[in-house]
Amino acid sequence: MNNIKVIYKGKEYIYEQGATLLDISKDFADKYSEKIIIGQIDGRLCELNTQVKNNSKIDFFDLTTQVGNKVYESGLIFILSVAFYNVLKSDIEVKYSIDKGVYIKSTKRVSEDILKKIEYEMKSIIKDNLPIQKTLVNRLDAIEYYKNLNRMDKVNILKYSVNTNVNLYKIMNIYDYYFSYLPVSTGYLSEFKLTFIDNYSFVLGYPNIYTKSKIPKYTHHKKLFDEFEKYDNWCVKLGIENVCDLNNIVSKGNINDIILLSENIQNNKIYQISNDIKENKNIKIILMAGPSSSGKTTSSRKLKLFLKGFGYNPISISIDDYFIDRENNPKLEDGSYDYESISAVDVELFNKDLKGLLNGKEINLPTYNFITGKKEYIGDSLKLNNNDIIIIEGLHALNDELTCSIPRENKYKIYLCPLTVLSLDNHNRIRTTDNRLLRRIVRDNRTRGYNAEDTLITWDKVRSGEEKYVFPFQDDADAIFNTSLIYELGVLKTYVEPLLFSVDENSPVYKEALRLLNLLKNILPISDDYIPRDSILREFIGDSYFQV
Repeated sequence: MNNIKVIYKGKEYIYEQGATLLDISKDFADKYSEKIIIGQIDGRLCELNTQVKNNSKIDFFDLTTQVGNKVYESGLIFILSVAFYNVLKSDIEVKYSIDKGVYIKSTKRVSEDILKKIEYEMKSIIKDNLPIQKTLVNRLDAIEYYKNLNRMDKVNILKYSVNTNVNLYKIMNIYDYYFSYLPVSTGYLSEFKLTFIDNYSFVLGYPNIYTKSKIPKYTHHKKLFDEFEKYDNWCVKLGIENVCDLNNIVSKGNINDIILLSENIQNNKIYQISNDIKENKNIKIILMAGPSSSGKTTSSRKLKLFLKGFGYNPISISIDDYFIDRENNPKLEDGSYDYESISAVDVELFNKDLKGLLNGKEINLPTYNFITGKKEYIGDSLKLNNNDIIIIEGLHALNDELTCSIPRENKYKIYLCPLTVLSLDNHNRIRTTDNRLLRRIVRDNRTRGYNAEDTLITWDKVRSGEEKYVFPFQDDADAIFNTSLIYELGVLKTYVEPLLFSVDENSPVYKEALRLLNLLKNILPISDDYIPRDSILREFIGDSYFQV
């Protein structure tokens, strides 16, 4: 048999032609803290049973990576659906991420005892280390297969595929359709936990890259959960539970009604928040925070307009102007400056100025010079009048450390995030983080001249900052504002697809660009003609009334 050259981490190795990624991975297993779960050949992800037939550059991923974690989640969902069928002869509906787990709804009533049986069945499937086989089948045959099972979610999503053939995954005699790669056997998925919520729902927990590959204990964030549920129920009333429902509305030319309804829902929510603030005369400072690409800029400017309607004069104060001198800024492990840490903010001066303003003093406000890396005083001063109210928007706004000298009753905290409830089908959810990433790629290109590769490369660092500085403080919010728009992925598709296609095959983020492209190909494009100029979506695609 002929030999081939394999390059791994810059070094060359010789293997027999046709060796599988699994065979090769055994030689490098000691370089990973967890079991290798997926491989890569020349920039393309491949299951571990894939043969390497030519000279290639390869890589591997375990569940401590974003790539490996997605594969792990999809594999667990498949096992969960099989276990559900074996125990209850029913199906599950995979909804959205909650507290680093996945919220699952059952089509049949469950109890804590039944959930324990499901968990036991899953462990048995995993212990048996059953193969997860990938089979290429004709798309029309796959549609017929799912029609016979009355799995219309699968039938409908396959209707919008233009491929002649599709890949189905199989455990025992059960086939399923996934938009992610899966492990080659069930034995790779030994760590998981099911947490009972109510008689029709529970949470699937699994090792997470932000918790050092340990299963985090589930914490029920009621405010966030309720906002998810409220939005999900509204979408159900509209008849939009997944991408196919949205596609059907687009194909019939009725999307403009959905656009107007979505925008009205958001404006009504901002009005309600403004009214809450008006009703509480103690509130002097409004604090707004959320993860990247949540639409904070548009939301804060809309809020100002509504507050003006109630007789307030909203005044913005930028946290960025209170950065400490760059020479004193904390650093990351790689030696670069950590601008996202709260230690990068002169918290003492910030609180002193806020306290002075609330006590009726005139304060000289600093301006941070990003060229010199120092605060400057250029004559900006501020003294509050009776109808003035301060709005502070930024990464650390919900962290009480930022405004530690201000009594809680004087503060109103708003957490913003696009809570994505739209799914591809019952077993394939669309992540809120993907929604935000697509928004950011479009905005970065339009406002900063970045290409998609630039944004994708920095995304992991952005996500890490959110995990440390935003998400831990969401429970302290007085209001949660969902900035998601049910129709937006169809609009973003028209802007972001060309940018993703620009990512070169040799780029380290090529596989991520390809994953996003594969997601978007299931969604019909939507024109931006009827999107109002004050829409949050305009913050990303342009032509906003607020000029953002």
